[in-house]
Amino acid sequence: MKFRNALVAATILAMPLAAKAQPITGLYIGAGAGVNIMLNQNATVTSPAAVNTGNGHLDSRVGPAVAISMGYGFGNGLRAELEGDYRYNDFGTSSGSAAVGGDEQKAGIMANVLYDFVGLVPYVQPYVGVGVGYQWAKESNLHVSTPGVVATAANDTEGKFAYQGIIGVAYPITSAPGLSLTADYRFMGLAGDRNYSGTVATATRTAPANFKLDNDYNNTIMVGFRYNFGVAPPPAPAPVAAAVPPSPVSRSYLVFFDWDKATLTDRARQIVSEAAANSTKVQYTRLEVNGYTDTSGTPQYNQGLSVRRAQAVAAELVKDGVPKSAIAIQGFGETHLLVPTGPGVREPQNRRVEIIIK
Repeated sequence: MKFRNALVAATILAMPLAAKAQPITGLYIGAGAGVNIMLNQNATVTSPAAVNTGNGHLDSRVGPAVAISMGYGFGNGLRAELEGDYRYNDFGTSSGSAAVGGDEQKAGIMANVLYDFVGLVPYVQPYVGVGVGYQWAKESNLHVSTPGVVATAANDTEGKFAYQGIIGVAYPITSAPGLSLTADYRFMGLAGDRNYSGTVATATRTAPANFKLDNDYNNTIMVGFRYNFGVAPPPAPAPVAAAVPPSPVSRSYLVFFDWDKATLTDRARQIVSEAAANSTKVQYTRLEVNGYTDTSGTPQYNQGLSVRRAQAVAAELVKDGVPKSAIAIQGFGETHLLVPTGPGVREPQNRRVEIIIK
């Protein structure tokens, strides 16, 4: 309960610092710490010497967990990472007549694939993921005691294939571009039973024994930070230029585009053709071709997309007879929205190129 309250408090405090969530692009690192809740396990103890040993039910206590990761974001919400992790839990008294003690430490490496839901919630970036890898489970001081019999496992380690599912949320921090606060839940399981060697002792003899532990399931809750390298700080506002009297003749035309496209539709070609034809009827000094996007995608990607859209319109103008030397091309990305929206919104009227005849 205390951990849950601390997590909620950290989330609320982070909200005023949240920046616009964007897809991760390029290299990033992350680290987190929290608690691991390991589900109870069964220990079956057998002895080749036919000593009566029995079984024990391992009641696990909550323990600490940490993880570090390094990954790469592809700029479209998908990212892949390698993660190193450590978990610790100890065992309490079992049910029935057997008493159980000891602890278990797990460490390993996981390969994860994750997807960030960009624009789903303003200023917040939920994510989900899956992973596979390998975990080493070390049992220390593991023992199962029944009346007259004490079975003890050697401090031994066995590795197993592991898998996990991840669900979490990230809060970008305005004051540190590229840095985000993260909170997530992970379910990790180890495949198959594990066997550890040990001994079983009675009042009269000691014999070798085998400890078999069944499924190892873990619920892990962690908070941490993630840093995306190469994220530039937002550009400073451009200085306001002195007002210039408008040209006596200035006509503009709007050409709209499909989402994430820089190709002209049939309707777009008609508008460009009309602009080219009308440019011959007036005395002009230049044609400005300005490209824009909506707010979905990263600022870097949108800047490039706006330039490609402007270039496509300029090429069509040249095809329709406008001299290339008379055309000035600019891309403004997701700035100067025709329809004001929040981040991550696919607004059709903001995906445009404006042709201005001056």
